Amino acid sequence: MAPKTAELSDSADESVNILTAALDQDMAGRDSLEAAASNLEERFRAGEPVADLVRLRSQHVDRLLVQLWHQHLAHQTSACALIAVGGYGRGELHPHSDVDIMVLLPGGKSETPQTSIESFLAALWDIGLEIGHSVRTVDDCRLQAEADITIATTLMEARLLDGNETLFDSMESVVAADQIWPSERFFTAKHKEQQLRHHRYDDTAYKLEPNVKGSPGGLRDIQIIGWVAKRHFGGRTLDELVAHGFLTPGQLRKLTSCQDFLWRVRYGLHLLTGRGEDRLLFDHQSNLAALLGYEDASYTLAVEQLMQRYYRTVMELSRLNEMLLQQFEEAILMNPDASPQPINERFQVKNGFLQTTGDDVFEKQPSALLELFLLLQQHDEIRGVSAYTIRLIRRNLHLIDEEFRQNPENHRIFLSILRAPAGVTHELRRMNLYGVLGLYIPSFGRIVGRMQYDLFHAYTVDEHTLFVVNNLRRFALQRFDQEHPHCSRLMQSFEKPEIVYLAGLFHDIAKGRGGDHSELGAVDAEAFCLEHGLSAYEARTVAWLVRHHLVLSMTAQKKDLSDPDVINEFAALVGDQTHLDYLYTLTVADVNGTNPELWNSWKATLFRDLYELTSRALRRGLENPIDRELLVDETQEATRKALSETDLGTTDIDRAWALFPEDYFLRYRPGEIAWHTTVLAEANLDSDCGLLDVRRQPNGDGIEAMLYTQRERRSFALVTAWLAELGMTIVDVRIVPLRNGFSLDTYVFMELDHRTEIDDARMQRIRRVLSGVLAADDDAAARVTRPAPRQVRMFTTRTIVSFNADEGNDRTIMELVASDRPGLLSTVGRVFVDQGLDIETAKVLTIGERAEDVFYIVDASKRALDADSCALLKDKLIENIDNNT
Repeated sequence: MAPKTAELSDSADESVNILTAALDQDMAGRDSLEAAASNLEERFRAGEPVADLVRLRSQHVDRLLVQLWHQHLAHQTSACALIAVGGYGRGELHPHSDVDIMVLLPGGKSETPQTSIESFLAALWDIGLEIGHSVRTVDDCRLQAEADITIATTLMEARLLDGNETLFDSMESVVAADQIWPSERFFTAKHKEQQLRHHRYDDTAYKLEPNVKGSPGGLRDIQIIGWVAKRHFGGRTLDELVAHGFLTPGQLRKLTSCQDFLWRVRYGLHLLTGRGEDRLLFDHQSNLAALLGYEDASYTLAVEQLMQRYYRTVMELSRLNEMLLQQFEEAILMNPDASPQPINERFQVKNGFLQTTGDDVFEKQPSALLELFLLLQQHDEIRGVSAYTIRLIRRNLHLIDEEFRQNPENHRIFLSILRAPAGVTHELRRMNLYGVLGLYIPSFGRIVGRMQYDLFHAYTVDEHTLFVVNNLRRFALQRFDQEHPHCSRLMQSFEKPEIVYLAGLFHDIAKGRGGDHSELGAVDAEAFCLEHGLSAYEARTVAWLVRHHLVLSMTAQKKDLSDPDVINEFAALVGDQTHLDYLYTLTVADVNGTNPELWNSWKATLFRDLYELTSRALRRGLENPIDRELLVDETQEATRKALSETDLGTTDIDRAWALFPEDYFLRYRPGEIAWHTTVLAEANLDSDCGLLDVRRQPNGDGIEAMLYTQRERRSFALVTAWLAELGMTIVDVRIVPLRNGFSLDTYVFMELDHRTEIDDARMQRIRRVLSGVLAADDDAAARVTRPAPRQVRMFTTRTIVSFNADEGNDRTIMELVASDRPGLLSTVGRVFVDQGLDIETAKVLTIGERAEDVFYIVDASKRALDADSCALLKDKLIENIDNNT
């Protein structure tokens, strides 16, 4: 069932004439299809209504099928029936939609004209139609439809193309609602089917590569409404829901408009890909935006404009879907005469759903538009909002104006929603779905449906924001303590948790405006907090968190945490433990809400290390910063304590430690030092062969490798190449020159494909490959043949190389921004070797399709690079990276 299209446009009539002429001139079937496809594509590009085009294609295919039906079953067409089913039965065919048909036979299958049917189907394949077919009797239809609701749904949309009309009527009667799948059972099954389908798409319409048909808010959600309506009312178009009072004319127009947009997207996808593609992949989004006429603007790309309209469309469809299915549930499954249970003078509960006590509640008391969500939090026995009330909310959204936003009563209600012990995220999502949140906070309304065209952000800005608040809420609830224990302890200790909720709500609210979104968002956040009665200190704290919400993550991932100056500088920025606690919880929630694949044990370790080191600096006082000697002494003491549980004696430990320079003890944790010490103490260090050990991270999901090799080997390029070829992503590299002419190189890496299991066989293979580094020639090939992932290849990142001086350590900090690809680190390593440079530390950070790596490097004399060396290195890196992309 679809919105009714009354008449085809004049241009569509002309198309019918062209397509009919092609058939009348005995044009071959394949040629006729190609001529029709070319004509329809031309009209699509000219902007003709897509609803006309999908029906024109269906009509053309109708004529072709009937013509071939008569050619191959000339003497049997009166006994059989040729029936269109599924989307084709609705008369809707996109360029590469499957053409689903059923041949309906009388009596037993022994009477089947098998040979004729097979030749008919073969002819359809020969002319290029993508046919889905079944051959059934009326009894088959009844039995199979009764057993499988999918078949029942397909047959509900059956349309007779040619043949025995009486047979067709018999089939329709045996699968009708009074025979099988009455409307109550049908509704329950279809509702469950939708929930399962939504769950396959993570219950969000806002992924960056959505499925225009199957994702929440997609075309399938419109079809669900149609199927349920047809089963209950027996109608064929959604127009009839207006007559039954289930839709207003305005809602029907909105539903039709949303469907037309999604149809246009789907039609364009089929044209671009040359197949029945329903996924809005990155591969196609930019080209589709151009095809649909979008152009880049000052602050938004054409593709971002297209996708924002897509996300706002599916949000509207999700709301309509919820409202209509709720209305069906009330009409089909619930007692219409049930007595409502009053909550207050404005709201009551009927059949488990919250509803207003009258049509004019919101007009008389606009604050009830917020109170409704608070009541849902306070009464967890309420199942949801009635369809009648959802419609009233939408009708009264105009009441959320500036006067409404300045009303102290509304401020009180909104903060009560944030402070509620349960249901915070659920009701914020509902507020967003119903359009309330974006009107109450207009700056939030501007980010609704806004995408960022990259691989780093997996969701739209508004959906990401609500995920961040959801993560913060999980930290606050004891039943989720096992997920992030440290964050949970902090969150549950906050006297004012709404401070960090508000920071989460505002941290990205200025995206897409131009300028620094952190600074702009901080201004909005402080103004909102002051308007809502928070103290000046609380408002400034929220604004500070928004302004600095990226700092902890970037410091942990890009800076050398072994450098006391880095810790002291960060501690000075944070200022006190309270700000650090708030910032840490917000950062972990933010990273986890950006992309499900971003968070891993390595990030958790980095963030926790920075938190602990900063806490310690704050305890000492900013006027008494941590010094290197104290850190070295404490690290050595902790390591000796760990090693006391092993068989190593003091002499063994001292022999190994005699190789280490002092800064080694700043760059590794006690557990790592204990591992290195054990390996070196038990080995023959007089051998020139070197050493290798590989282990799983004791407290994480990564792998660690340590190589003890001759310093001049400079094995970085080879190790990173071979790890890339193994399908690993490297997250940390540290190279320490030892006092005996060797170096200790350590790598932390993880599986690029998170589904790959790191079992014993996988560990053996990694160990075997890396052992080859010890025996390899200095000129060993460091080539990587593994291609970049599909999504990454869709983006181009300009290579940027920049330098900063680390004067305190007499070294150069080089930052590289480039397209992420397997072998990038190896390319960089080869350039370093050619230029005679040594790496001390590499901080490897991948942000979607972009690598943002930081290298701490020195020249051959172990000094920082001069300006000429930096300029030459920059030129060589850009040349080599761009030539290998």
